[in-house]
Amino acid sequence: MRVVPKVVPAWHRIYLSGAVVELPPGRYGFPKSHRLLKAAEYEAVFAAPRVSSDRYFTILMRPNALGHPRLGLAISKRKVKKATARNRLKRIVRESFRLNQHQLPAADFVVMAKPAAVEAESKELWESLARHWQRLNTEAAAS
Repeated sequence: MRVVPKVVPAWHRIYLSGAVVELPPGRYGFPKSHRLLKAAEYEAVFAAPRVSSDRYFTILMRPNALGHPRLGLAISKRKVKKATARNRLKRIVRESFRLNQHQLPAADFVVMAKPAAVEAESKELWESLARHWQRLNTEAAAS
């Protein structure tokens, strides 16, 4: 059996709004260094954030001096009751961040989900996050 290589590996493509978007070459991992891990790191973002909000998410951003963006998730039981729903939202946010990290400014981001996100389709959540990343990127570039 002869194996024919694909022109573009599947992990270089994302599907959004029914269209295939080719990703530029680069590393798309999500190492520990790209995560907010300590309470003090979250507190720093909550102390002086820039905010982007819609009906599904509130994203707080604070510039950092690390040269790359970091992500923190604050998806509470109070807002999203079921663990499966919380896990789904976390997976979508992490994947969206991972694929957009090269376009984001060097900043710490904390994503908080709203109750409406539980009932939303994945496509709507992806589009919401794309708008947030774009808005925060533009805002960071303007300052």
